[in-house]
Amino acid sequence: MPKTVSVRPEHLADRHRPMASLAGLLREWLPRQRWFAGKDRPVTDLSVLSSTELFPGCLHLLVHTGQTGVLTPAGIPSAGDCYQLLLGVREEPEPGLERAFIGQVREGSLAGFAVYDALHDTRSAELLLERLRRPGGAGPLCFEADPDTHVPGGLTPRLLDAEQSNSSLVYGDAYILKVFRRIQPGVNPDLEVPGALAAQGCTRVPAPVAWFRTTEPWPATLGVLQPFLPDADDGWTLALRALATGDDFTTQAHELGQATADIHLALAKAFGSGVHDGTGLTAEAMTARLEAAAHCVPALRSFVPGLRTAFGALTTCDAGPPAQRIHGDLHLGQVLRAGREWFVIDFEGEPSRPLAERRVAQSPVRDIAGMLRSFDYAARQRRPWRPEWARRCREAFCAGYAVRAGWDPRTKHALLRAHETDRAVYEVLYEARHRPDWLPVPMAAIERLAIWGG
Repeated sequence: MPKTVSVRPEHLADRHRPMASLAGLLREWLPRQRWFAGKDRPVTDLSVLSSTELFPGCLHLLVHTGQTGVLTPAGIPSAGDCYQLLLGVREEPEPGLERAFIGQVREGSLAGFAVYDALHDTRSAELLLERLRRPGGAGPLCFEADPDTHVPGGLTPRLLDAEQSNSSLVYGDAYILKVFRRIQPGVNPDLEVPGALAAQGCTRVPAPVAWFRTTEPWPATLGVLQPFLPDADDGWTLALRALATGDDFTTQAHELGQATADIHLALAKAFGSGVHDGTGLTAEAMTARLEAAAHCVPALRSFVPGLRTAFGALTTCDAGPPAQRIHGDLHLGQVLRAGREWFVIDFEGEPSRPLAERRVAQSPVRDIAGMLRSFDYAARQRRPWRPEWARRCREAFCAGYAVRAGWDPRTKHALLRAHETDRAVYEVLYEARHRPDWLPVPMAAIERLAIWGG
């Protein structure tokens, strides 16, 4: 069996030492990862921000990457990103970890060793859970836990394949650890929000039981451990199943609307509300995102004048409900159904946006628009397209929301149209960059929204 190695202290005395060995391998490996933001573009800059031996044979790195041609959602050239890496170091490649293999080091202090993504390795995943079960520190890393929750040891780990912007480990079908890949300074909403909702007694969100963070190069959340719902199905899977069998989905959509309102009410109680969203500033921001997306996606350009009218209407329409903390990236893939109950997960928001922006109060209509767009996405996965299925689900979702929230999203016509348009613009840019074959889905909505009187 290949041996794990303990990286000698002198290798970590200078945080740049590991990069002398790993830079070449990581430049090739990073752009191929699903969670890497600048896919298919060469990494032009690579540096270490933090380096820690988490346990023998496992290096924890925070690395800064820079790429040419990468733009922020506002269309500004990106200054680069910080990524969290857990790297296994072995004397030779290990059988069974071929998918995780990064490469054989050819130079520097780690020359001759095999390096791999440690989250794929059972032993490394087990040791990571042990760190979380026993709060403490490792260099700049801090491991913390809810003192009222006991997490048992010896849980078998498995890495989920479905994650895209992060990596998740499930332990014994009892807990799930989300390891954030793209790191920004501050408290990640996926730790902050579920914790605050749990304090309010909200049971629709699994509460954090342990987490880890760093103090270097700045304070930031690195990962969160929560209860896992083993018998739950995500909303996307359930919606596609209903479409495939011809089953009605309006009852589930109605109950999902109620669950979304429950979350919004709990968020307002936990974080406060009361100030209406600044519609003028919101319109300016939406217009800026539209123009930046049109610059990148030529197919969008002819629709820009019509789409601007949706945003312009914000300055004269009903301001709608007060701004508050929201989910920020709500769609069918972010909800789970266990039995007859809906649960909401993944409060991280859109990872491409700055963390400070994701934590500000916004109109709850933004979340509603995200879910309505998700029903349309699901309906277009089968041919012939079934617009009436999406329409019925949208109506049922809004009706369910109104039952709990005390106001009906359908009465906020211009506000809902603007937020749905903004979401569709985001989808166009995402699909053009990452899944070009899916581009016709949001483009169909763009065409409707550009000419729709509401």
